[in-house]
Amino acid sequence: MSVPGRRRACPHPTRGRRADTYRTARAVQRTGRLLCWSLVAGMAGAATEALFHPGAGWWPLLWPLPWYLTPASALTWGILRLREKTARRPPDDHDDLPAEEHGQAA
Repeated sequence: MSVPGRRRACPHPTRGRRADTYRTARAVQRTGRLLCWSLVAGMAGAATEALFHPGAGWWPLLWPLPWYLTPASALTWGILRLREKTARRPPDDHDDLPAEEHGQAA
């Protein structure tokens, strides 16, 4: 009988890895969307600043904010994407090919 609230170990070694890969993929998607939307907001703010020269007191603090968010989200996206790619990489088992076939395949 299992104890409530306690996780059981997965008997299959790839089950936990699939869930982690799925979470990483979702984080990559969300960070990529944040990157795109911060670029859109930064360009829209820069265009508003150039065309209309808003005189509100909060405007000088608001319009550069997306430009500060863009490099942070780009760095985060790059790190998460690298992590996602390394998690999906197949194992480095080349023992199933003979040496001459492996040389030809490479």
